[in-house]
Amino acid sequence: MTELVVSIENLNKVFNQGSKNAVHALKDVDLKIKPNEFISLIGPSGCGKSTLLRVIGDLVTPTSGNVTVNNKSAPQARLDRDYGMVFQAATLYDWRTVAKNVQLPLELMKYPREKKEARTREMLKLVELQDFHHHYPWQLSGGMQQRVSIARALAFEPSILLMDEPFGALDEMTRERLNLELLSIWEKTKTTVIFVTHSITEAVFLSTRVIVMSARPGQITHDIKIDLPQPRNTDTREDVRFFQLENEVRDALRESERLSQ
Repeated sequence: MTELVVSIENLNKVFNQGSKNAVHALKDVDLKIKPNEFISLIGPSGCGKSTLLRVIGDLVTPTSGNVTVNNKSAPQARLDRDYGMVFQAATLYDWRTVAKNVQLPLELMKYPREKKEARTREMLKLVELQDFHHHYPWQLSGGMQQRVSIARALAFEPSILLMDEPFGALDEMTRERLNLELLSIWEKTKTTVIFVTHSITEAVFLSTRVIVMSARPGQITHDIKIDLPQPRNTDTREDVRFFQLENEVRDALRESERLSQ
């Protein structure tokens, strides 16, 4: 049996439990993720996609259920730095150069200077920003800032990359280009990626599996295998199978909406 990177069983999350303002965000969620998968979470706004991502990353504590990451608890996985995280806002420090932003986790982990600088150069080359190492975030476009954020998240070689709508605020052309770059990075690093998105097209293009969630309380209603060939490129979006899978995800979202009414 293939070893699991993430195992979630009977997960529930209730915010403000016991009060009149209690919100049942996640209900009876079961999910298994294998090494090097690219998993997209998709569903209506407020369905708990980001909450589920944060539970995996130990940013939110579940109310009940079991969460195992790399055969250990989520808190231990976070302490062991198994995660890299990228959010919709790049959250870079304006007073630090691009290189210094990428180096931040390495500084906190007390990497030796030579190893830290070598790893920074490697990461900036990976995201094709090696010529911008002395620039500051405010001198970069939004797409470039997100590439710096990805480089920083991967700098300490995490086994899992958690991404919460990282391209949601970008224009369509930039988003498509960064989708291609992210797939290239994923193929090179062999990192397991868990990706939250509202875009059906983005989910199908990027993923090996698309997890469809219902309206709150969020439940997994469909687990759709994306059998498009790798590596993917601009021609992938013109493939008949691509359109079939888009329709399958769209139909699953409609069905999950009906089930939750």
